[in-house]
Amino acid sequence: MRKTILDKLKRIQLKKAIPTLKENLVNFIKYNRQFLSYMILSLLSCMLVRHFTIGHFWDFDAIFFDFSVLVLFGSLAYFFKPKKQFVYFFSVLCVITLMNVINGIYYAFFNSYASFGLLASMGQTAEVTDAVFEKLSLANFVYLLAPILFILINRYLKSKDYFHVVEKVEASKRLLVSVALVGGICLFINISTLSGTDISRFSKQWNREYVVQRFGIIIYQGNDLFQTLKSQLNSMFGYEEAAKNFTQYFEEHPNEKSDNKFTNKYKDYNVIVMHMESIMSFLVDLKINGKEVTPNLNKLVKESIYFDHFYPQVSAGTSSDTEFTFSSSLMPVQSGTVFVSYFNRSYETLQHLLAQKGYYTFSMHGNKASMWNRNKMHPTLGYMDFYSEEYYTIDERIGLGLSDRSFFNQSEELIKKIDDMVNSSEEYSHFMGTMITLTNHTPFNDPYYLTGDNVFDVRYHTGKMDASGKEIVYDYLESKELEEMGKYIRSVHYADECLGEFLDYVKTHDEYDKTLFVFYGDHAAQISKSQFNKFTNYDFLTGEQKTEEDPTYVNYDYYQHELNKNTPLIFWTKDKQVKKTYSYYMGMIDVLPTLANMLGLETKYALGHDIFEVKNNNTVIFPNGNFVTNKLYYYNSKNESRIFGVETIDDHYIEERKKYAEQILDLSNDIIVYDLIGKASNRIGETINE
Repeated sequence: MRKTILDKLKRIQLKKAIPTLKENLVNFIKYNRQFLSYMILSLLSCMLVRHFTIGHFWDFDAIFFDFSVLVLFGSLAYFFKPKKQFVYFFSVLCVITLMNVINGIYYAFFNSYASFGLLASMGQTAEVTDAVFEKLSLANFVYLLAPILFILINRYLKSKDYFHVVEKVEASKRLLVSVALVGGICLFINISTLSGTDISRFSKQWNREYVVQRFGIIIYQGNDLFQTLKSQLNSMFGYEEAAKNFTQYFEEHPNEKSDNKFTNKYKDYNVIVMHMESIMSFLVDLKINGKEVTPNLNKLVKESIYFDHFYPQVSAGTSSDTEFTFSSSLMPVQSGTVFVSYFNRSYETLQHLLAQKGYYTFSMHGNKASMWNRNKMHPTLGYMDFYSEEYYTIDERIGLGLSDRSFFNQSEELIKKIDDMVNSSEEYSHFMGTMITLTNHTPFNDPYYLTGDNVFDVRYHTGKMDASGKEIVYDYLESKELEEMGKYIRSVHYADECLGEFLDYVKTHDEYDKTLFVFYGDHAAQISKSQFNKFTNYDFLTGEQKTEEDPTYVNYDYYQHELNKNTPLIFWTKDKQVKKTYSYYMGMIDVLPTLANMLGLETKYALGHDIFEVKNNNTVIFPNGNFVTNKLYYYNSKNESRIFGVETIDDHYIEERKKYAEQILDLSNDIIVYDLIGKASNRIGETINE
């Protein structure tokens, strides 16, 4: 009997509650249109930035997180009277808009989300303004519609005397508490669904795409600010644990000297490192109309030790990340860039190791010394002199600055003087230099190699004649769909031509007789996945793009695109002692230990491996947590893999390498942020930076 009465009372209460709830909801919508406008426009803006960057408009986890934070921010508006709430809502909306515009533009150029730690390197953008503008589109500015629409909505509401009506009925304190409570509950629900992996990736922040997909753009940016401040105040956060992990790792994984067929192979050789801007491996042996795009690179590959599965491991610092990782066998830093934010640390580098053996070390670049803070970072890496733009006569500008042809011609004279100085010096026995090329830098639109009689022809000549007897020629890489690729190919062809002229000079001058040349592509070209997809699926029979229904259509997906970002790594000497291609999967981090063994050097703090020791058992880690081995490519954000061939891979194989990747990324970051090598060297009396 009592149970029946209670059931009836509950039904009565529920019947009363539903109309009340409905009435409250209607009233909230009726008298809080400014709040709702702010919410809709802000949330839509955050959804759009994910859509235009990683193609994820309906990431419900991210949407719910963004919604929760926006509600909490919005609740604070109820501290103000209705007429004054506009200023608060508009200010928050402008911050959201600015955040999304910056991230949209930054992602278009760097394929990553912006970081507060990169603010110090924003000055570098001025040096590549044309390249930045080349990447811009209307989509990068669609977020500006949000504050504009908000202004228009506010004006409309004012014209209807809306705020005068709202002031009579609004209970500000109650609304503040109610709205904040809703936002807090939503945020709590979000947090309660997080897994250990989610929390780990959030705290480490190196996989930015995953954080944005899971936590939303607002929480990503807030977390990034915290991580940046934490890094800057590193003496207050985590040094003891970082130092402990550092000591333990190298006790368990000492860098023992390799002993293989290349040990001491090039001991007492001079070294010239060629940092080749945006040169990719797919260019090797690529022909258009039967003509080689890179004939000199192709010849070099056949005369050298060539690694055809070599990957740069760059983050936001692009070229500077490559220079750093090549020299130090450490990964790029997780927040900011090493060249700008951590130039005042101590590093064990190839340059320092060679200097200790009596080498004169130098770098050359026909650009401003301040670009990527090289004037400060190059001495830290161990270069004794930096021959930058001021040492060159800027007699021919192509692209961003001094042409490669002029750079090589003038550098030849400088290297001759260096060789003479070393030979007559009691202080130096050999030299090691890095030459940083410039011409083949995005946006690949200089008229020099795009027009004229000698321009590389990127149209496709079919060899067939039309009714009038004229050859049928397709636009191919001059077409609108492939124009960006066409410009890149022409730029590469010019850069290769200049390289060939330099090598012809080298072959006839004895200062290079006992010199090991190291050529590497610094990173993949800034060309979209869409362009590569169209390039891969061009139909030479019709002069059009293949459709997915075509049986020969290639599904150029995320994995294909990432695997295609490999660049050449070449070890070459004039006497061509070794001519062989190696297909071990290798990263930039592995170059120092590999070279050190060849040059008779010993490393103590390298995180990479001598590739001739690990061979096919190597794991190439990328700053976003992805990795590649000879068996698979692992996609960190989605926790999935693309397995090569038909071999079955067990979960243990993947988990083991995931843990290894995280360990190396964290350890490398700690070494940089906390200056662990410098502190360790001071404790034991070593000298790293001479």
